[in-house]
Amino acid sequence: MFDNNVFKENTFTNVTEDGKVIGYEMETNITYYRGIPMSMIEYVKVAVDGVEAPAEDIRISIDRIDWFTLKEAETVTSYKWEYGEPLYVRVLKDGGVPKGTHKVKLTVATRTAYIPVPLEGIKEREVEIV
Repeated sequence: MFDNNVFKENTFTNVTEDGKVIGYEMETNITYYRGIPMSMIEYVKVAVDGVEAPAEDIRISIDRIDWFTLKEAETVTSYKWEYGEPLYVRVLKDGGVPKGTHKVKLTVATRTAYIPVPLEGIKEREVEIV
């Protein structure tokens, strides 16, 4: 139901800091019709070519300034992920994703006040790293 909100097209890229590729990043939209505090993000999962990234290597941000581990995000109530605004999902991995075509799967689940189970969205895309 919410899969079209997950993994925005043309947002997958390797991330470079200080001349070194430190990982890769993509954007997602919320799987709900309104904003939520980051503490209501149930989980984020990323798999590249069928290999799931360890949860401890995933970072999320609403502004690309302040980044949180998934564990840290459990207590973050001062940052709100608004409907229509992207959540940036970064995976720390030395060298990032190699050049070529890859299948990337992003899964995002959020908790809401009125629905007793997390809302999950899953989207897999083929991406090209040049």
